[in-house]
Amino acid sequence: MHKKHWEDCLSIIKDNINSQSFTTWFKPIKSKSYKDMTLTLIIPNKFFYEWIEGHYLKLLNDTIITVLGEKGKIEYEVSNVTSKINEDNSNKLESVETSKQFFNNLNSNFKFKSFVSGKCNSVAKAAGKRISENPGSNPFNPLMVYGGVGLGKTHLIQSIGNKIINKSNSSVYYVTSEKFANQFIDSLKENKLKDLINFYVNIDCLIIDDIQFFKGKEKTQEVFFHIFNQLNLNNKQIILAADKSPVELDGLEKRLVSRFKSGLTVELEKPDYQTRLDILNYKIQNENLSINKEIVEYIAFQVDTNIRELEGVLVSLLAHSTITKEDINIELTKSIISKIVKDTNREIDIKYIQEIVSKYFHISIEEMKDKARRKEIVIARQVAMYFSKDFTNNSLKSIGFHFGGRDHSTVIHAVQSVNDMIDTDNFFKKSISEINKRILAG
Repeated sequence: MHKKHWEDCLSIIKDNINSQSFTTWFKPIKSKSYKDMTLTLIIPNKFFYEWIEGHYLKLLNDTIITVLGEKGKIEYEVSNVTSKINEDNSNKLESVETSKQFFNNLNSNFKFKSFVSGKCNSVAKAAGKRISENPGSNPFNPLMVYGGVGLGKTHLIQSIGNKIINKSNSSVYYVTSEKFANQFIDSLKENKLKDLINFYVNIDCLIIDDIQFFKGKEKTQEVFFHIFNQLNLNNKQIILAADKSPVELDGLEKRLVSRFKSGLTVELEKPDYQTRLDILNYKIQNENLSINKEIVEYIAFQVDTNIRELEGVLVSLLAHSTITKEDINIELTKSIISKIVKDTNREIDIKYIQEIVSKYFHISIEEMKDKARRKEIVIARQVAMYFSKDFTNNSLKSIGFHFGGRDHSTVIHAVQSVNDMIDTDNFFKKSISEINKRILAG
């Protein structure tokens, strides 16, 4: 029975997402049992659960309603540790009399601990921590976080909410602007607008995501303006997130935008190379995974768009490795990146590698190319050839040509020599790792 239920779910899911996403994130999942309206699924690791819950929650909710009915639930089993996640499919506004338990509607995986910080987001994270210590009574009310897609806005604002809940009995409510707008429309149809307003003005900390979607919804903005003012007067914490800064938000009333700007506005920028590397290493360590250091550095260099795509590459690699039982190598990594990241034309050429290696060994590129046989020059030349083969698509003959017209057998010998020295000389191995970092860091 459980297999049939999950097959029915997969059939619906497959029709609603692209084939690559389905193969990567849903195909590896297996059903285990079905009891008391609860379907138990086995997932390869916690990463799968986090990704699916973060990106396909609505699709799962709708699917469960269709297959199991309104009372259907999902229970995930990950690495022999059972984590019960009840998908109660409730997207409707709860009544104002609901107990404080209701307000725990945040994704519990979004915490400050897992929000890796760097130059791109350190100010926002520090402000978030300050708010969570004293919500409502701080200089950062409201807090307005903005930035492009996949830079961690939702993670950060929900981390604040989770911290507040853990530290106090305060009521925290997270909602997207689209859901708020739908609640407003439903309240008008059911003649319950007063109840809607009552519900919101009694919240201790209101978190609104994607406020740019208030654009053009004049009546919704009017109601939200009233709620915002009431919460602000009562020293309740307000946290907002958008894809643009307040001054760039089109289609929003000036008085509303003015309120948004009255507290702290902070931008989440694209993560730099070191932050991207830290994020990957955190994920890998947290999930107790094993991926070659050079591959992790390659991912961090190539995927400079946003955190979501960075994690997407890592998840896809894990999924592929789980399905095929193959090791994660550089060829597979390049293939996955090309399918997920739109612009992967950040080619590292031989000239660039020669510049990095020559600086590291304190010799000139001309010396590297000539026929000098001094040991330090030979090693530098071999290292540059080694990285040229690893990072570029040039043929062995072409690589040899760029090093003073040497033939392909010289390149083969150079690569083998470097590999041998890596295996036998720890100091040399560290040097190779350092050069690798410099090449990737640009």
